[in-house]
Amino acid sequence: MAKSPARKFIKIFFILINCLVIILFLLGCLSPWLNPEKFGWIGFIGIAMPYLILVLIFSIIFWLAAKPKLALIPVITLLMGWQQINAVFAFKWKAGFTKAKTANTIRIVDWNVGGFNGLSKNSVIKKHVREEVADVILNLKPDIICMQEFNSAYHQSTQWDNISLFSKAYPYYYFSKDYHRNKGVYQSGCIIFSKYPLIDSNRIKFKTPESLIYVDAVKGDDTFRIYTTHLQSFKFKKEDYDDIEKIKEQDEDALAASKNIFSKMKTAFQRRGGQVDIVRNEIEKSPFPSVICGDFNDVPNSYTYFHIIGNRQDAFLKKDFGIGRSFIALAPTLRIDYVLPDQHFDVLQFNMVDEDLSDHLLLVTDLRLKK
Repeated sequence: MAKSPARKFIKIFFILINCLVIILFLLGCLSPWLNPEKFGWIGFIGIAMPYLILVLIFSIIFWLAAKPKLALIPVITLLMGWQQINAVFAFKWKAGFTKAKTANTIRIVDWNVGGFNGLSKNSVIKKHVREEVADVILNLKPDIICMQEFNSAYHQSTQWDNISLFSKAYPYYYFSKDYHRNKGVYQSGCIIFSKYPLIDSNRIKFKTPESLIYVDAVKGDDTFRIYTTHLQSFKFKKEDYDDIEKIKEQDEDALAASKNIFSKMKTAFQRRGGQVDIVRNEIEKSPFPSVICGDFNDVPNSYTYFHIIGNRQDAFLKKDFGIGRSFIALAPTLRIDYVLPDQHFDVLQFNMVDEDLSDHLLLVTDLRLKK
């Protein structure tokens, strides 16, 4: 019996959609080698990769029912991109995080604290965010604290001296001071607090105000290096989020809004490309076992992630399950905060904690130096 025109059309339509998704997915698989500083478009495909993977999985199911032989095409495509799938999805069954630390453990907390602004618009609630953030971190009893978008003010009321919230329990610290306002009274950037003495620290500046910082901490007979950074963000403002809503609702201004968002994102991808090369060069110089953590502002399917991780471990992939969203705005697939220890460490446990105090989740990791 001849196929109806409608069935032929549906089959051709799905084949064309499949081909488009496969092409985009395979282009996305090139992200470890294509620096967005030169290939800005690759960053957009990286963000779309989790969705492309899901479409390919659904297409396998569809073709198994409609035309089993064609199911081989998306299967082979996914196998070719296994590196990308493995970076997105963690497959370890999560056993839960134990607050008590075991012997010889190094506990690291990493958190973009969002300038201690919190998520509430209530001014009274905002005043207490800084103390709440500190309480959450200190209750975890970490050995190392890394924070991004940290700020502190000097020569004013202690209400704005955020370093003092931590320095009593963690007297050793290094602050990047990337941004200065009010003649240096107000400073912000990345900071690392340590329970252990520091024998060295340094700031490696990017072309933009952001930077990479590190400290060398001494624990007994061991010395290890901790890096943290806050890479170029999209710098979306309120009007940009309004533009995103226009795009979602297909508003009459959606085209102009799309161009604005596209331009900001492309600029951020390109700037991060340059920053990432600096980061990779620096972390390869470490004379000690090292961990890099921070807000990379990029997803696991990106040049940023693959270039920085190299042969390092991803604490989330080692000890968690699922996609692992760490940024709560915009999309449910944005894991942009990382803890990446090198091979000198064992990853004992890992957790992401949502305290409703920042648009980023807190990351806590227990590591142990291999002997």
